[in-house]
Amino acid sequence: MGKLSTAKKIGIVARVAGRQIGHSRRGAAVLSGLRTTARSFGRVLHQLWLEVTGFTFLALAVFGAVEAIREYAKYQAGRAAGPGRVIVASCFAVSFAWFGVSSFVRVKKREEHQPR
Repeated sequence: MGKLSTAKKIGIVARVAGRQIGHSRRGAAVLSGLRTTARSFGRVLHQLWLEVTGFTFLALAVFGAVEAIREYAKYQAGRAAGPGRVIVASCFAVSFAWFGVSSFVRVKKREEHQPR
């Protein structure tokens, strides 16, 4: 038999222990409770991820909008060569605002479909 890594050994032991625990009523109940708790934590962590990324995208959109306004002021004053920078900053702000809003919409959809 070849050498097994420590991770594979731990996996094998965990799998065998899980099977043995699952054969008793108490063990099956504990495993069911652990699965339910893990699923709940997973949902909450996913919601938190969506909210944090949504906030980050909206913050970047605000920075992009401020820069678009600055570039537009420069363009109006005649200090800019053309409207290119205004267009790029505006597209940046709009796209990141879209990403941020859509992230919060996904959170709202997940909340509506959650069983209570």
